[in-house]
Amino acid sequence: MLSWAITFLIIALISGLLGFGVVGGVAYTAAKICFFVFLILFVVALVSGRRTTV
Repeated sequence: MLSWAITFLIIALISGLLGFGVVGGVAYTAAKICFFVFLILFVVALVSGRRTTV
């Protein structure tokens, strides 16, 4: 999931440099959504994976 976010971010940066504002905006939005989904899933996995019974 993080690789998708990085890929969309790179696409957004390149298209922004070349002047394709709409494509850059869409790629930036997709990168932001992918990053936050990754972040939420990471925190859930971190919290649920460390439970032990004593």
